[in-house]
Amino acid sequence: MDRVAIIVLADTESHGDLGRLANALEAVKEFKEAGDDVQLIFDGAGTKWIGELSKSDHKVKGLYDAVKARVTGACQFCAGAFGATESGKSEAISLISDYEGAPKFQEAHLPRLSGYHVLTETKRSPWIEEDEDATQPTRS
Repeated sequence: MDRVAIIVLADTESHGDLGRLANALEAVKEFKEAGDDVQLIFDGAGTKWIGELSKSDHKVKGLYDAVKARVTGACQFCAGAFGATESGKSEAISLISDYEGAPKFQEAHLPRLSGYHVLTETKRSPWIEEDEDATQPTRS
């Protein structure tokens, strides 16, 4: 069984940001369905997604609801900086402040993530490989 922590850093401002969030949620769902120990953490501008995902008509609300039980929390400092503290509280998301008001990602000192593989979303998802002969990425 794998132990994976997926960190959402994407902002809420663009279609690409929505795509990065959707990729992260899909990855959490995939690990969850495989029986792996997976956690989802909102950090940086990603904390703004908490309020967006609480809206019943959001495009990925169903996907989020499918993995919401795997949300470990959100960066307390970042939630404050990006105006997401109240949405975090209203959604019962733990605000993490292990290290100077933020999650502490150094595995040796964070029992919450000790032994986990940590994934963050990027402009090109790390779990999608490019097919050299195709114009679209393919799932590996």
